[in-house]
This record gives sequence, C-alpha cells and structure tokens, in this order.
Amino acid sequence: MRRILIIDDEEKLRNLLTRIISLEGLEVLQAGDCKTALKKLEQNDIDVVLCDVKLPDGNGVELAKKIKDKFLIPEIILLTAYGNIPDGVQAIKNGAFDYITKGDDNNKIIPLLYRAIEKVDLTKRVQQLEKQLGDKHSFERIIGKSKTIQKAIDLAQKVAVTDTTVLLTGETGTGKEVFAQAIHHASPRSKQNFVAINCSAFSKDLLESEMFGHKAGAFTGASKDQKGLFEEANNGTIFLDEIGEMSLDLQAKILRVLETGEFIRVGETKPTKINVRIIAATHRELQTEIEQGHFREDLFYRISTFQIHLPPLRERVIDIEAITNHFINISSIKTNKKIKSVSTDFYEALKQHQWKGNIRELKNVIERSTILCDNDLTVEHLPIELQKADNASIKGKTLSAFELASAEKLHIQKVLNYTNGNKTKTAELLGIALTTLYRKISDYRLE
Repeated sequence: MRRILIIDDEEKLRNLLTRIISLEGLEVLQAGDCKTALKKLEQNDIDVVLCDVKLPDGNGVELAKKIKDKFLIPEIILLTAYGNIPDGVQAIKNGAFDYITKGDDNNKIIPLLYRAIEKVDLTKRVQQLEKQLGDKHSFERIIGKSKTIQKAIDLAQKVAVTDTTVLLTGETGTGKEVFAQAIHHASPRSKQNFVAINCSAFSKDLLESEMFGHKAGAFTGASKDQKGLFEEANNGTIFLDEIGEMSLDLQAKILRVLETGEFIRVGETKPTKINVRIIAATHRELQTEIEQGHFREDLFYRISTFQIHLPPLRERVIDIEAITNHFINISSIKTNKKIKSVSTDFYEALKQHQWKGNIRELKNVIERSTILCDNDLTVEHLPIELQKADNASIKGKTLSAFELASAEKLHIQKVLNYTNGNKTKTAELLGIALTTLYRKISDYRLE
C-alpha cells in the first residue's frame, strides 16, 4: 500500500487531510514537527510527503532538502498559507515536487498526489533496473573457484575502486570484456557510460572516426558533425579491446589522450577535453610486438600500469562444470528446452577438450548441444571432435569415417533447421568458417 506522510503542526488540518487521502485507499502517517517527521521517514517506507512550510522547529523548504539528501524515494509537496515566489523557487531547487497554497488548492491535492506517486514508481523502476544491471555486470557473476580466476578477480576488485588504467591480457574468449564491465560497475564511474570498441573490427581511418568523431566534410560521406566513442564515454569508462591491432598512428593519439586528456576530431584542429578511464585488452604479447616495431613502448607503459592476466579455460578445468551449467540454463531458456539431466560423460568430454576458443567456444558448444537434445544432455549431442576425444579417453572406441560423416551431416542439418537456414548463424554455432559450411552443405547435399 502507498504510504503518505503529512507534516503540519495543526492537528485539525492533519486529520482532515488524513480522511481525504485515506478515502483513496492510501495509508497516512502524521507528524507535527521536523524531528518527528524525520523519525517517521527512517522507520517507514514513505512514498509522498505533504509538508507545511512553517513548522515549530524548522522550515518546510529547508526540510525538503534534508529529506531529498537523506532519502531517495519520497516526493515532497509543500503546503503554505501564504505562497510567495522566492519560497516556491527555492522549494523546487531543494527537490520539492510542487509548492501549493492551503485552502485555495485543496482540490488539487489528490491529483497532485497521484502524479507524485507516478514519479515515485518511475524512480523505483529505475532503481530496480540499475540493480539488475549492476548484478549482471558484478564480480559475483564471474563463475569459477579455481585459484587462477580467483586471483584475477581479486586484482580486478582492488583496482576497480581507483581510476588507474588497466590492461587485461589473455587468449581470445577468456572473458576480458566481462572483467572490464565488472571493473567499471564497481568503480566510482559506475553511473556513467561504459563504451566498448573492438580495435580489430575497423580499418585505420574508420577506427579513428569511431573513436574520436569527425567534423562535417572531413571525408566523403561525412555530412554532419559526429561525436566519437571517447566523447560518449566522457566521465565514464572506454574499453579498447584488441588494442594490439591498432595502427601506430592511432596509438600515438591514444597516448595523447592518456597524457593530456585531449583529442582532436577528424577534420578539426581544436582539441576536445575529456575525462575518461581507459581499460585495454589484448590477446597478443605486447612486448614481442614492441620488439617487432608494431606497438609503441611508451603507450605500453602507460596502459600497463596495472595488468591482469585472464587464464585460458584449459588451465581452470575445475570451473568447466559450473560454467557449463550456467550456459545450459541460458540456452534452455533461449531454445525453450527443459534439460532434465546431464550425463557424467558429457562433463568429462568437455574437460578433455583443449578449448582454444575458451569460454566463448564453450558457450557455442553448449547452445548447439541444447538445440540437439530433447530432455537429457549426453555425449552424443556434442560436436564430433569432442565425441572423439571422449571416446578415445573414456571408452577406447574409434568411430569409423562413415559414422563420423553421418553424424556430422545430421548435426549440420539440425543446426540449419534451428536457424531457419541462416548460414551465417549456423556457421557461428558450429564454430566453422562460412566457406567450410557451404562446402559441407554441398558435399552432404543438404540443399
């Protein structure tokens, strides 16, 4: 039930307002002064406060500021016997929802209450979404009890509360962006933007425009000014994934941002000031890249102030079962399947695999296995190469070439059916190149 607090030293007026508001099915509490009101707010979840301006131990306009500073939710409607513009302006500045005159505006109170309640509902919804977002990207969501991953989490938690530049290293698919998001959401910048860009996904010129923006007419097709991702991340965090793929020219510009907090848009001469935290990631050995002349040594020392290495999945086999169960839950919802059980051999086959694609590869394997099964996940639902590893290590059985081809054909056909013939998605789920998929479709005459 909605809870309203009336603050007024006139008992008759409090009782009158209480009767009017109670008829709307709202719960009403009363307070005759500031001290009692603050105590009621501490003891109860109040949605809206109706407060007189003149109180025995204070001023309602000043009380409004104290309430808004201490409590996020309540909206405050100030009531005054003699309204004046300066008080009204100050009331709104102090966070009051509205400022009305007693007597003349009594008929406005109920509609005003409902408008204030709507705003409270919106505030609560935003709080809930922020909590869900925080939970989604928190360190608690990183699965694993192995010493190597726990060490990485511990380091990340320690650096998160600072403003230090972080370099995440490790093989492709080890979860570097997940760590970057967790660091951001545990930092003082968590309320600001987190912006991620994959430096290997763009050409040199396009990457510069994406990162720093451009001025209209800077190049063909630039019809208007455009903000870059660094500006979008201002006061927040920018994640530069695969920074080792960046050209030397752009590396120099990133170094300028780190040293001066400035950059220049493409086509402009005037620098733009920003305040942004940089988290970088790479699967490359940057020291080797420096020796080969592919990466700037001065930039390396600036971004590697605090390094965190993320271990490959094959070095944390103890975590595979827990991660698998997490992906099974996600995939079963996505594919509308109810998984009743998972065989021991299924887990064992996963633990035998080398996982060159790490967690990303495991996620795809679980999704396509879920697609193929009905109720129980078994080794037969795994890709052929994992079945072979399991058979060799556990059963000592070798599949014939004919059996392998038949199983592969059936497997590809089921995934094609699941994606409604989308070959790009099918190739992604199968973990093979699109050209390889087309060749196999032709070989197996699947079309």
